[in-house]
Amino acid sequence: MLNISSKQAAEVYEENKYNAIVRVNNLTSSKVLLKLFYGFFGFTLVFMFLPWTQNIRADGEITTLYPNERPQTLPSVIAGRIEKWFVREGDFVEKGDTILFISEIKDDYFDPNLLSRTQDQLSAKESTVQSYMEKVKALDNQIEALVETGELKQQQAINKLLQAKLKVQSDSIKFEAAKTNYSIAQKQYKRQEQLYDDGLKSLTDLEKRELTLQKTQANLIEAENDLLSSKNEMINAKVELTSLRASFRDKVAKAESDKYTALSSMYDSEALVTKLQNQYMNYSIRNSMYYITAPQDGYITETISGGIGETIKEGDPILTIMPADYNLATTLYVRPIDLPLIEIGQEVRIQFDGWPAIIFSGWPNTSYGTYGGKVFAIDKFISPNGKFRILVAPDPNDHDWPDALRVGGGTNNMLLLKDVPIWYELWRQINGFPPDFYEASKDVAKTKESKGKK
Repeated sequence: MLNISSKQAAEVYEENKYNAIVRVNNLTSSKVLLKLFYGFFGFTLVFMFLPWTQNIRADGEITTLYPNERPQTLPSVIAGRIEKWFVREGDFVEKGDTILFISEIKDDYFDPNLLSRTQDQLSAKESTVQSYMEKVKALDNQIEALVETGELKQQQAINKLLQAKLKVQSDSIKFEAAKTNYSIAQKQYKRQEQLYDDGLKSLTDLEKRELTLQKTQANLIEAENDLLSSKNEMINAKVELTSLRASFRDKVAKAESDKYTALSSMYDSEALVTKLQNQYMNYSIRNSMYYITAPQDGYITETISGGIGETIKEGDPILTIMPADYNLATTLYVRPIDLPLIEIGQEVRIQFDGWPAIIFSGWPNTSYGTYGGKVFAIDKFISPNGKFRILVAPDPNDHDWPDALRVGGGTNNMLLLKDVPIWYELWRQINGFPPDFYEASKDVAKTKESKGKK
């Protein structure tokens, strides 16, 4: 009912006589609630200033640190038919162990004596090359003999030409002397004839002068004839010298032509010898490829081609080998927006699939079941999935990764960034800002510099 009286109820009734009123006055729930509120507010305020490690979450998978340690597919270099298996899946093989034997399926290599027949052809061609070489040497000797003989013959012809020239000179002098004698004889005859006309000389003396004139004229004609003959001999000597030179040039040219023909045949034979040698080595290496061996120590994980009598082509995968010795690593993919925040040597916390873990992403030191890693390599190009690949190696300062890990297993990774207060992290997440830019420590920077100098 309404309290319309001017007096209070406490003045009319005694409160201690009524238990309900006493209980209502003694209630403390509002005070407790207020204390809880203040306590929660204080705890939240302190919690907001606790450190929080920013991180980038990314899924990945287990791989190996080096390419030669990853699972590899063993192909067949040549085409063939499977004849016998020497291993089975799960077997351990050492480098060089025989895995498979295949037989030939190409008709070019069916001959069981192919190597010996090719060796016979090679020996025959090598003998042909040797014969051509001997022929070239014989032609060289022939050319040398022709050159020496030609030089001697030419010297003989030159001497003969010189003799002809000297004889022409001698006959020319004789001819000039004969002309002088004839001229004197003519003058004497004319004087004798004048004296005969004057009656001072007899007819006999005149006839003697006439006879002398005739003799000197005959001597003149003979000397001129000898001179012409000498000139003809000189011309003949020149012609003989020219002919001799031309003849020896033809003989030397023919011998050199035969020599170059022999050289050409020798080079053709040498090319064929080289081809046969190459062919012989190819056949020899091909024979060794019938036995497919292990390229390194490892385990046979899967046989792709099986059965007996099945044919395989060049390059077809036969089986898969997992190397026995390997260094595990983790590969993960990050968004392009997060790539500037990552540096070589940056710490990473890893959770492996199948290993229980309790993870506090902001407090990696309080997490349980995670393992340490460091960024080992960052791709310089984007992957087909639109992200950048990061390779993470085990942290040598952290505890070892489990021995039971296998290549291909999944991982959940946290790349650790800068430590910030929780309130700042909440504010960043609410506003959608990226994490703070991470700067590598001095030790990491020195490591990068030393790698660059190497």
